[in-house]
Amino acid sequence: MNFIAKTLFGLEKVLAEELKTLGASGIRPVNRAVLFSGSRELMYRVNYCARTAMSVLMAVDDFRIGSREDLYRKASEIDWSLLMDDDSTFSVVSVVNSKLFGHTAYPGLIVKDAVADYFRKKTGRRPSVNSADPGIIINLHISGDNADIAVDSSGMPLYKRGYRTGQPLAPLNEVLAAGIIMISGWNASVSLTDPMCGSGTIPIEAGLIACRIPPGRFRKQFGFSRWKEHDEELFRKVKNECDSMICRSPVRIAGSDISEQAVRQALNNVRNAGLSDTVSIDVSDFRNLKPSDNNGFLFINPPYGERLKPDDLNELYGMIGTTMKHSYSGYRAWILTPGKGLLAEIGLKPRSKQTVFNGSLECILAEFELYAGSRKQEKGLKSS
Repeated sequence: MNFIAKTLFGLEKVLAEELKTLGASGIRPVNRAVLFSGSRELMYRVNYCARTAMSVLMAVDDFRIGSREDLYRKASEIDWSLLMDDDSTFSVVSVVNSKLFGHTAYPGLIVKDAVADYFRKKTGRRPSVNSADPGIIINLHISGDNADIAVDSSGMPLYKRGYRTGQPLAPLNEVLAAGIIMISGWNASVSLTDPMCGSGTIPIEAGLIACRIPPGRFRKQFGFSRWKEHDEELFRKVKNECDSMICRSPVRIAGSDISEQAVRQALNNVRNAGLSDTVSIDVSDFRNLKPSDNNGFLFINPPYGERLKPDDLNELYGMIGTTMKHSYSGYRAWILTPGKGLLAEIGLKPRSKQTVFNGSLECILAEFELYAGSRKQEKGLKSS
């Protein structure tokens, strides 16, 4: 069986490593996705355990087309009865970049008709299209004269873990938060601090990693749960195996924010994730925080420019740089910012930078090594 695991730009290599660890074969990173092969059991495991996957698609067919008639004929030849019945509901999500179609939504309608007509000819009944809550989500991707059809095994996107309550302002995507932590190399051997934690996404994702809690543990359902050939007994086996690895965190994970409202929301999310004994959240100004460890990892996702005036942003980033230099010697810091210009206000040279996306917003993830006096201390932190 062949699959496509979708992810955010910049996290392809991280996801590829996750898939390798989970037992996938034929792994090939592409733009915003990773192709891989495996069994139905692996599909269940990836949905339940992969922290940087947005969704997992199972490939159904791929073919060349020269006209809209070709698309209808090829889609009609697929044995849809292996995936659904005539009383199933379905929807088609299409991404089209082809001169063959004047309207990008039209190919999706063609596939809908092909599926419905397949069952009408076979059983005399047509399955219903339901865009709001479909039992089967069919993905159609057309590039030039190449068409790929897949079905979404995840259903609701995997970044929707299930622990978040309320609607925070400009929340950090959970997949991106997990990806940032994994890019950093943090492995729960030293403490982790987020002094501008907002609704708590980074500390919570770090807590899930440290405690080996599968990110899918809080979800009530996956897309494959409604497939005709879903094996619930096999899925329970996968869940039990993954859940048996859950453990206590060996290190301190802390978050704080200057906003009392954000902290209340973060505490609710921490509680929902079952991490109250692992993650601490407090109301505090970053400038007043004093680290309790001599080294550790510092993650900062400052408020974006949409919420602050340019002068306020410059002052904020200047404060971040000053506080890191004076209070966090011995730490490695990772800062997520929506623009390169603001990094200069920190007053420190980044050790590394890479582009990532928070939703549709392009961001820079910058790494800083904070040391005092000599490179010897810096090298000691690397080996910790």
